[in-house]
Amino acid sequence: MLSCGSNRLGGRGVGEGVAAIAQDVAGTRDPGDPHSPALTDAEYALFAQVARTRRVEAGQYLFRRGDLGTAMFVIASGAVDLDFGDDLVGKRLAAREFLGELGLLIGDHARSADATVAESGVLLELGRVEFDALAARDPQLLTQFLRRAIMRVVFNEQALIARLRRRNQELQSTLDTLRATAHRLNQTEALTRTDELTGLANRRGFGTHIEQRRRNSTLAGLSLILIDCDRFKHVNDTHGHLAGDRVLQSVANLLRAVAGPEDIACRLGGDEFCLLVHGDRREDLERMADYILASARALMRMHSNPPQMTTLSLGACSLGPGQNWEHWYTQADTALYRAKRLGGDRVEWQD
Repeated sequence: MLSCGSNRLGGRGVGEGVAAIAQDVAGTRDPGDPHSPALTDAEYALFAQVARTRRVEAGQYLFRRGDLGTAMFVIASGAVDLDFGDDLVGKRLAAREFLGELGLLIGDHARSADATVAESGVLLELGRVEFDALAARDPQLLTQFLRRAIMRVVFNEQALIARLRRRNQELQSTLDTLRATAHRLNQTEALTRTDELTGLANRRGFGTHIEQRRRNSTLAGLSLILIDCDRFKHVNDTHGHLAGDRVLQSVANLLRAVAGPEDIACRLGGDEFCLLVHGDRREDLERMADYILASARALMRMHSNPPQMTTLSLGACSLGPGQNWEHWYTQADTALYRAKRLGGDRVEWQD
């Protein structure tokens, strides 16, 4: 069931039209379906952590058509009936299903249905404060839910447009708002996978990329280079953390410069970086590693007080068939440890 809105098309609210369309397209209420009004187990567990619980009794009104709403509801137990008026078929929502999400997304959004408690139970109520708490706890899962909710709204409104053959200005404005919200959510999700200081992929973003490749069985033919700043703690202790940040940004710029269009440069955390390189020819990788080391030395000589670069230690290996990702990461990490132990400013290989 879609949340309620005040937009009008041919004399009917968007929510009303969506309800009518839902009669044509509704199937089973599977939470895995992007158009389902039911939360997944993970989404429900997250929402239940921060939502306000509200006990309701049969016959009680949650809201009426035309009320301005800023909150959404999830049914923990019981059931809720939605009445769109006129001769439109109503909807009954049960446990794990949600309603009113447009009120939360857009704010002060007029409801286009009467919501009445059909069976006594408990609701989870989420307003702006709870929304912010969800974003702080698990932005990726919240982004997944909101994108699915928005896809469901856009899908049904597009079906409504196709059915009625016209679109009024209010509906267009709503769609524009939803698209802008989806765009902002995509940007938010991208930020959760990007290191704020350097702009490279962070550990989460790198892990997502590896997981996608592992599912597609495309790890073979790649090479991994782990990079660590030599004596980075000395830079922080002697020149301060701002100088340390500049060093990390310089390393990121260097890796960004040598990475090819299909390579992935990542800051794993602290002063540890990595490059996932397409290709496994040893001579090509040696040239790349030597260029990284020589460039770091040159930058260190050019900017020494305060330093903007340190020498680097590299550990590298080529990813062959027959082993999992953890094996190859351990190989590169072993090589990196050996390079550090031998004094740094060098590359070590582990085949």
